[in-house]
Amino acid sequence: MKVQNFRKAGHFPSLLSAFLYFDVSFMIWVMCGALSLFITRDFGLSDTQKAAMVAIPVLGGSVFRIPMGILADRIGCKKAGLTGMFLTIIPLVWGWLGGSSLLQVHMIGFLLGFAGASFAVSLSLASRWYPPQYQGLAMGIAGAGNSGTALATFFGPQIAEAYGWHSVFGIALIPLFIIMVIYAILVKDAPNAPAPKPLKSYLSVFKHADTWWFSMFYAITFGGFVGFANYANIFFYDVYGDNVHPGGLTKVEVGYLVTITVIAGSFFRPIGGWLADRIGGIRLLLILFSVITASAFAIATMPGSVAVMLCYTSMMMACLGMGNGSVFQIIPQRFSSEIGVITGIVGAAGGLGGYLLPSYVLGPLKQHTGSQVTGFLVVGSIVLLTTLIFFAVTRSWRKSWAAAQSGVNF
Repeated sequence: MKVQNFRKAGHFPSLLSAFLYFDVSFMIWVMCGALSLFITRDFGLSDTQKAAMVAIPVLGGSVFRIPMGILADRIGCKKAGLTGMFLTIIPLVWGWLGGSSLLQVHMIGFLLGFAGASFAVSLSLASRWYPPQYQGLAMGIAGAGNSGTALATFFGPQIAEAYGWHSVFGIALIPLFIIMVIYAILVKDAPNAPAPKPLKSYLSVFKHADTWWFSMFYAITFGGFVGFANYANIFFYDVYGDNVHPGGLTKVEVGYLVTITVIAGSFFRPIGGWLADRIGGIRLLLILFSVITASAFAIATMPGSVAVMLCYTSMMMACLGMGNGSVFQIIPQRFSSEIGVITGIVGAAGGLGGYLLPSYVLGPLKQHTGSQVTGFLVVGSIVLLTTLIFFAVTRSWRKSWAAAQSGVNF
């Protein structure tokens, strides 16, 4: 594929803006996870409470994604994106000037879900501008905005160490305002955007079994990525931190490790979309699910070497990132006219998976067993089961709607 042909096929300023919108929003969305070691220190939380605190923003993103997806279909991605960024200002100002109790932190975290809902808008914007043969790459580029996680985990702990964690919320307003201006200037809604439909018509996509299958698979890939990205600071500090081992990792050093891990997932997302365009999303996802399973079991061995653990977690996150790109290479081919709402629904399922991972698996199992081992054994088992289900489901896809799409790799 020639880069020149790709750029001519769509509207690159809108694609760039979709990436920037998603990037700054993702940075803000995972802020509680990036600052978790500082916030939990102030409130003295248990393992389960820590996991719940970092998971609540993910739940908020899951809740808000469906209405944001519908909004993108009804008023256009430009207006919907600007609305989402404006609403994101609310929790940032609250976190900057308030957040004095755990209840307030939970409420702020839930409202940070407005930033997480950017997914439904930015991916819809990217998808509508590009033809089927470039869907994987276009969605991958826009979706690479989850690299905002790396910005949060790298800069967040450093700023919190120097000025306090409340200041991080205030400083985050600066890049948000900059991206709002860029988005307002550069974005154009695609001319082939579907006409607004009655609200009840959007619910019809729930009647399709494929909607639920996509939701399940994305709950594993995106849910795994965002869930572990939020929990990773707690995980690394719990296993290798200076509170456990003399001379162990400091909170800021843990932030550096988490940044490396999430960069792997962010960097490989567009690569996953590109590979899916070339070899087919179904074939690639089957490989990725298998590697994710093996990586989770490898993490459960809890190696004494931080470097070895970093390799395991980075491999898992890279495959989860590529899996995100692969899923959304397939979706527009199946639901081209409902891309906004289906992106919101599947994205919500991904967010729900990201909420359940730390708050109902990793955190509680750590508290009950005193170790992170059991949690990752359970994660590996869940992904293994999903791999088998995926193999069975996609066999029927190949015989039905996938086979009917000529010129597109599935």
